[in-house]
Amino acid sequence: MALDNVTKDITDSAKATVRAIEAERDAEVAKIMAEADAVISDMKTKEDKRLKEVVEQLGRQMLSSAELESKKIVLSKKREILEKAFAESLASLESASADTKKKQYKLMVEAAKKVFDDPKAYCAKGESLTAEDIGVSDLEKVGNITGGLILESKDGTMQVDMQYRTILQTVWDREMKGLSDILFG
Repeated sequence: MALDNVTKDITDSAKATVRAIEAERDAEVAKIMAEADAVISDMKTKEDKRLKEVVEQLGRQMLSSAELESKKIVLSKKREILEKAFAESLASLESASADTKKKQYKLMVEAAKKVFDDPKAYCAKGESLTAEDIGVSDLEKVGNITGGLILESKDGTMQVDMQYRTILQTVWDREMKGLSDILFG
């Protein structure tokens, strides 16, 4: 029986040692798991913060891009409206009645006479005016003018371009800011 007691003591001692080693192992595993959980939690917090920053940055970029595209569309439409207004203004000038054009052409000739005497005039082929109607020495009808006059000195050394397109473009360029403010606030 003494042998059984020794065997039992050795077995009990071995079991106690195993339990102690298992307890130490479990404690070490718990410590490692706690450290891993802390590292993972820290990494997750950092990644969540980075992800939030990336999402916010992408949102700002998308918003900025959308605002820029919106501005491009608005500017394109404004330019389209201004070009249409220019074209309609020019068409209105060019399609004015013969009496209205005659009055305007006389004013153009009077203005040109301040630069040189007795000018020669060039006008559109379709005009029904004569040199006497507008007070010039000669009136030549040409195909490259759509409305208004080109006035030239007798010797041909000086010209004054008073075509409707030229006058309108000059006024348009000079007054573009004011026109844009009136049209678009």
